[in-house]
Amino acid sequence: MRVTWTSEGDVWRLRLRLDPDEGVTGTVTDGQRVELATDTCHVRLPRSSSVHPDLLALAAWTVVAPWTRGRIVFDRPISTELAAALHSGWGVEAGPVGESPRSGTRLAISYSGGADSAAVAAILPDAPLLHFRRVSHPRVPNRWTHYRSDVLARLAEKTGRDVTPVESDLEFLLRYPRPGYPEHHAVMVGAVLLAGTMDLGGVALGYEIGSRWLGGGRYVHRYTPDNPMWSAHGPWGRLFAAAGLPIVLPVGGISEAMTMRLALGSELRDQVRWCLRGDGDGPCGRCGKCLYKELIQAAVERRPMRTTITADRPVARKWQQPPPYGGQEMIEYGCAHVPGIEDTPFARAAEYLRATPESTKWLERCYPPAVEEIPEAWRKGIESVMADDFGFMHAEDMKRVESWGR
Repeated sequence: MRVTWTSEGDVWRLRLRLDPDEGVTGTVTDGQRVELATDTCHVRLPRSSSVHPDLLALAAWTVVAPWTRGRIVFDRPISTELAAALHSGWGVEAGPVGESPRSGTRLAISYSGGADSAAVAAILPDAPLLHFRRVSHPRVPNRWTHYRSDVLARLAEKTGRDVTPVESDLEFLLRYPRPGYPEHHAVMVGAVLLAGTMDLGGVALGYEIGSRWLGGGRYVHRYTPDNPMWSAHGPWGRLFAAAGLPIVLPVGGISEAMTMRLALGSELRDQVRWCLRGDGDGPCGRCGKCLYKELIQAAVERRPMRTTITADRPVARKWQQPPPYGGQEMIEYGCAHVPGIEDTPFARAAEYLRATPESTKWLERCYPPAVEEIPEAWRKGIESVMADDFGFMHAEDMKRVESWGR
């Protein structure tokens, strides 16, 4: 793989060129198959900036990693430390080498506007927000027009916080499965490219206990202390740290129910939006994400669900099947705490899971190793919030986490 960055004003353009043994089909770190649609993308920053070569290389790697086999050649020298992290994490030879490493002091938040990232923003009220916005690609048609990136960007601007928007068409590199991030870490491409200008020494994200420790979503359904995506000692964690920009997960020890509680109890409540299809008036209320998040919100607020989605709808089909489920810990929590769950699309799941308020109590506390993983510069303040707002899991709670999926 060879990659080249060129800049013109506030726009950085990335071009990739496959080696002869590399094909247009690749594999993301979490196992998803992806297929290339084109070989170029751009990132528009809010201002013209010079960028350290390690940051350019890191940003490029979040885009091209799924297709790279054996080696990657950058268009300018990188540090020995970054090359070593690429080799230890992916077995690739990276070069040329010759740049000095970089570092920074400030922490910024990769802010999507969902409940998880809003919870992080509530915990870190002085941290600037960096918001990624998808824009059209000049050569690739948009097959996902219902995705309202404009709405999410406007909501981010309304937070009243220090918000820096970054626009990119990098999601249109994918022909399959649909427009999306080649690697999940590509959502941080703006933070990476702006790290030098903003003196960033870390990027905080809203990944919670399900994503970090319980193998949630499409990840393996088991305890994942060595999660390759988000653990500090995993390949991505080591790579970001080598670029002087460690990944920070302030809510990595608490559940989605608790990030929901934090977000909806904060001053950002009116700007929280997890639905990708809604307009300025609110979420669509018809997609699978809306159904899942409504279950969690209803559980947190101890009220019946408010949804018109019925069990026979395609978006509810998976909840009619036996477990395991993606995000199963939250399905258990919702089924245990929502009044009248037997009259919702989750009735069958509730019968299968037999969860109770007592059996899900551990999901209201913080898993201590998640705090220990936070870089020391920001650990104390986050640890204080976890202790005061949630308390820490005792041995039996921790056993629930560490035996998850067995």
